[in-house]
Amino acid sequence: MEKVAIDDVETEPNPMKVHSIRRPISKALGFTDFAMNYFELEPGESFSGGMHTHYDQEEVFYVQEGTATFDTENGQVTVEDGEVIRFAPGDFQKGYNDGDETVVGFAFGAPGAQHDWEDLESLVYCQDCEEELGHSLELTDDGAFRLTCNECENSFMMG
Repeated sequence: MEKVAIDDVETEPNPMKVHSIRRPISKALGFTDFAMNYFELEPGESFSGGMHTHYDQEEVFYVQEGTATFDTENGQVTVEDGEVIRFAPGDFQKGYNDGDETVVGFAFGAPGAQHDWEDLESLVYCQDCEEELGHSLELTDDGAFRLTCNECENSFMMG
């Protein structure tokens, strides 16, 4: 058995600096079968860096306080305190706080305590192709992301 207080888990923000408080609970407790992250999103902050999908995990978000907005392939969805939203592997989404109050919530992913970067795809505007297209992601040794267009293979760095 393992136990931890959420406030005792060290904060590890996204390398793209899209949120200030992310506490990787699964890492702190040594999870192997699913991921769990605690978030506090100030106005304008997001759970992740942009519209993306995980091909190797489903994602579930529970909003404990506030209202989160999720951009999806089917439009915007708001998730209020006490509500849960699920994204199947392959569903594109971006969750963020576009309100005036702090959003407190959790993100869960399964299977596995961590996703495989090779199974993650982001929708990003490609300057060479001149349209929004899928990009693969790679976390570099210095903590930045290398995004590569799946169409033309042009790469650029973020974070």
